[in-house]
Amino acid sequence: VGLSEASPDEGVVEDLPLIDEKAIEQLTEGLISHYLPDLQRSKSALQELTQNQVVLLETLEQEISKFKECNSILDINALFSEAKHYHNKLVNIRNEMMMLHEKTSKLKVSEMNI
Repeated sequence: VGLSEASPDEGVVEDLPLIDEKAIEQLTEGLISHYLPDLQRSKSALQELTQNQVVLLETLEQEISKFKECNSILDINALFSEAKHYHNKLVNIRNEMMMLHEKTSKLKVSEMNI
């Protein structure tokens, strides 16, 4: 068998010494105790950040609704301005019609006198 045909992992398991299960448990506990406080602080910071984002989103939604109300008020003000404009037009048309009525009445009277 040539060198290229041999598996690179061949014989590795036999070369490893037996590892004590208690040592594995202690190493695991040590690793966890080393990283767990940082992970818990990170988790707490992320939860706080998430809560702050929820509050911020709620505040933004309230502000958006206020802007929508302002736009509605501006629309209402525009409608009132438009209504006032058309009311003035109607008053002017009414006055013109009354003036025309008076003139036609005078013309009728003067035609009768002729």
